[in-house]
Formats: sequence, structure tokens, C-alpha cells
Amino acid sequence: MREWIRVFAPATVANVGPGFDILGFAVSRPGDIVEVRKINMPGVHISDIHYTRKRDRGKLPASPDKNTAGVAARNVLHVLRKQGVIDKQTGVELKLHKSMPLGSGLGSSGASAVAAAWAVNVLFETPLRKDDTNLILSCVRAEATLSGFHADNVAPSMLGEFVLIRSYQPLDIIPLRAPRNLVCAIVNPYYKVSTRRARSALPTHVPFKDVVVPQYANVAGIVAGILQQDIALLGRSIEDKIVEPARAPLIPGFMDVKQSALKHGALGCSISGAGPSMFAITDNIDKGHEIGRAMCETFEKHGLTSKIYVSYINREGAKQVD
Repeated sequence: MREWIRVFAPATVANVGPGFDILGFAVSRPGDIVEVRKINMPGVHISDIHYTRKRDRGKLPASPDKNTAGVAARNVLHVLRKQGVIDKQTGVELKLHKSMPLGSGLGSSGASAVAAAWAVNVLFETPLRKDDTNLILSCVRAEATLSGFHADNVAPSMLGEFVLIRSYQPLDIIPLRAPRNLVCAIVNPYYKVSTRRARSALPTHVPFKDVVVPQYANVAGIVAGILQQDIALLGRSIEDKIVEPARAPLIPGFMDVKQSALKHGALGCSISGAGPSMFAITDNIDKGHEIGRAMCETFEKHGLTSKIYVSYINREGAKQVD
């Protein structure tokens, strides 16, 4: 039997304020690790799930058909069979090291899917490039079993940096290189908001002139800020007039935490993914830690303990590790 292949896939910030389902970026921490090895048995077999966080233990299904890592691995095996890389009798054994908090808004299920997909690809000599649509779709379809069909988590987790999802039919992913000094502070309160619950809170109708037009302008501002390497422009464009107002009531103390981040120098602040995690951006790592502490302290005033993650933007995406 071949030795185990270990792959790390990073957490992500999806939506990035106004870019609902179309913008996302990867951060350096936290992330998940998946180990795979080839076995002489068809299909995917999950032999172990190790949880870093005690509060999450036992909450993920071990069935490969119900776990995003298992589904993504199965999808990649199917692609490789169609391409003649492997035969029908080839399968994989999978171990998931779950370091990311569940239901955090940091792309937890997406990171597991990406780590598994890339690990299977590496195991069979990397026939698929990271930007291969079949590879990305293997992850998107895996996550769809849990939280809907969207790529703004899995694409940046796989590719690193920022991504813009220009289209879903067909899938068209545009990589964007993040400004060099961009720092992200993430605060994850110990409070769960499911993606389904967060999506059910979204409005079905919004005013065109007062809401939709400014929303488009802010998405364009984020992309312009990235392309011009202008962190200040990027930050002031993180203004969401549709999703944030609908989801803010689901996060205790949201407005106070956001104001605290901005008061301490954040250039922009909003909800990460479906929440409850919140993110803020700045151009200095020390300032990022200061902002993170301020956000954490404000959550504490609302009765929530939280975890702080501060890092530069992840530029590698999924990668093989020792």
C-alpha cells in the first residue's frame, strides 16, 4: 500500500460584505487536514475523524456519503475514473483532522471537502490542476449536500488568495491577487448559526435604486481595491446593504462588535460567510491583533466567549504537508 498523503486546506471568508456567493478569500489559519491512502476496495472509507475542539466531538457523520470530505473524495475518484487514471476497483481510505470550528462561517465543510479532493488528486500523481473546473465542482457539489451550491468558500480554499465567481452556469472562477500587506482579523464567537438558518433570513425583495445599485458599486469597489492593491478602497467597499442587515440580528452584539473593530482602526468589517464569525481587515499585523482583541472583548460584554485568528491572506490554498 502507498503511504498516506496529508493535505491542509485553509479557512475562508466568504461574501466579503456585499459579494454574496460571488466573493471570497483564504486565510492562513485555521484549517483542516485530510489524510488519504489507496486501498484495494472500491469507494471511499472514512476510518477516523479527529476533533481539535472538544465541543465539536462526534458531530460529524462518519458515513462518506454524508460527510463533505467523503463526498468530495468520491467525486474526484469518479472524475479520475472517467479520465482513465484509475480503475473501478480503486478506492481510498480517509482520515479527517477537524481543527476548524463547526458552523462558524469560516467554510468548515468546504475546507474538509477541498482537503480531501486535493489529497486524492495528489495521491494519484496530480492529474488535475487546482483550477480544473472538475476539481472545483467536486468540492462545490460535496458542500451542496450540506449548505447549498456555492463556490465562494471552496474556490479560495483550493486556490488561495481572493476569488470572484463570475458565473455558476457555467462555473467561471476569476482568481484575484490580494494586496501584499492585507491582514484579516477573524473573531469566532462560541455561538452557532447554521447556514440554512442564515439563508432563510435573507430578504426575497429589495429596493433597486437605494439598495441594489449601491451593492453593485461596493462589489466593484472591492474588485478595484484588489486590482489596484488599495486596501483602504477595499475596506470602505465592505458595505453590505442586503445580507448583513438581515443576518446581523442572528449574532448577539453584532453592531457593537463592528463599531469596536472600526473604532480600533479596521478598514472594513462584516460577517464571515453565514456567521457568526466576523472579520475585519487592516494593513498591519499588530493592528490586526489589536482589532481582534477589541472585537473579542465586545463579544464578551454580550455574554459570548470567542476565538481570535489574525493572519495575512493565504496565497497557497490547499497544499500537501508532512
